[in-house]
Amino acid sequence: MLRRIGTAGCLAIALTACGGGATAGASQTGGAPPAATGATTGTPTGAGTAASGPASQAAPTPAQSSRQSPKDPVRAALAGMSLEEKVGQLFMPVLYGTSADTVSGENQARYGAQTPAKVVAKYHLGGVILFPQNIKSAAQVVGLTNGLQRAAGDVPLLVGTDQENGLVSRMSAVMTAFPGASQIGATNDPALARAVARATGEELRALGVNLDFAPVADVNIDPRNPVIGKRAYGDDPALVSKMVGAAVKGFADAKVAATAKHFPGHGDTRIDSHSGLPVIKHTKAQWERLDAPPFRAAIGAGVDAVMSAHIVFPKLDPSGDPATLSKPILTGLLRQKLGFKGVISTDALNMEGVRKKYSDGEVAVRAVLAGADLLLMPNDFGKAYQSVLGAVRSGRISQQRLDESVTRLLTLKQAKGLLDRRPVASAEEAARVLRSAEHRRLAARVVSRAG
Repeated sequence: MLRRIGTAGCLAIALTACGGGATAGASQTGGAPPAATGATTGTPTGAGTAASGPASQAAPTPAQSSRQSPKDPVRAALAGMSLEEKVGQLFMPVLYGTSADTVSGENQARYGAQTPAKVVAKYHLGGVILFPQNIKSAAQVVGLTNGLQRAAGDVPLLVGTDQENGLVSRMSAVMTAFPGASQIGATNDPALARAVARATGEELRALGVNLDFAPVADVNIDPRNPVIGKRAYGDDPALVSKMVGAAVKGFADAKVAATAKHFPGHGDTRIDSHSGLPVIKHTKAQWERLDAPPFRAAIGAGVDAVMSAHIVFPKLDPSGDPATLSKPILTGLLRQKLGFKGVISTDALNMEGVRKKYSDGEVAVRAVLAGADLLLMPNDFGKAYQSVLGAVRSGRISQQRLDESVTRLLTLKQAKGLLDRRPVASAEEAARVLRSAEHRRLAARVVSRAG
């Protein structure tokens, strides 16, 4: 077992993660939020308090300790984990509360623990995700993310959000209102796509968020698409490709992980995967020409993660399973054909598109077997966690397969410096960076250029 350190602290409310066709900051992102069964009480412990020092300063993590080789912190961290801790690294669930110590009946009902901090400790979570209900002020978010990291034990958390800008802007209450992808695409200027991604990443990082579920790499082929639409850079694969590649580089400039979504391409459907299971009938040749180019561009630009889509693509996999549960698509196409070596994230597992054929526990197991590394927001977390744990114990998921995913997640954390020094955000730094005059001028320039 890893040594547990620090005080309790964890995530807060979440909803779903792919982003929906909702208004800025709205709650739909990978399915509807579960209804609360208990009132949230308590005062955010981090609200209104500043961390000591700038965001770049941080306390050493146990990855720096003598028992871990500084030359290979990933291997050292993996070697120190129990089976339960490894399985916990795969999950990024929905939790409730605006501070690490917020007491919520919903947490108790869903996880058997009252506070986000206690849920993190109970399941050894590898990540958390933030939504509008988590956000009151910049200082409060800084206190929250710092509390989450203190709760994480030896391995710091991936703290994620859906900040695509435009229609899907989870942090809009405190961040610059940058234009969405369609307006950026209308400028036909990859330099602006990179600049907006960099500025977005800088603001997220100042808040303690290190993973953005953006950019959207879908090509909006069907203008009546109810779920992608203006979230895409456009309807031309070449345009979308150069914008996506530039955005990935912009996030890298800000040292925030980028996620290209939704593989293998969600742009040609009139069914919303939040509420149904779309079927895309592109041939393999059409997929190569229309859907694949932006993902190739993202991979070429060094994207950290790729999110799967809850869509059936019969010409890529005739099984009838959605891409999230398809080994031919996630492992065969994404890993082997396109050569992607980073983290594969599922879209939110509480969406109807992935729950049509299998139980919540089976969905999680099948996603891992298909090639997913990060299991985002299971509908029934307890069943999903116990099912994956049981599948490893029974041999259905091999130890090697589990270690592959955990290694990818740890490698991503190491790439963002999380295994070297525990991240600590600063309220003062956030106040300086968020909604800065420079960023507001950038937003205005994009609007002007888009026409």
